Amino acid sequence: METYTAMRHMADSWGLLCMALFFVGAVIFAFRPGSRALADEAAQIPLKDD
Repeated sequence: METYTAMRHMADSWGLLCMALFFVGAVIFAFRPGSRALADEAAQIPLKDD
């Protein structure tokens, strides 16, 4: 099997699975309890006048 074909097969199967798991993890991380206060605080950093 050619290198390109092997890598394409791996990307089609395992790459899709890895990207889907990363997406689900990012969504869970963003919507976890208590994250809103941290996100609001981080959003105000550029507006603070220290």
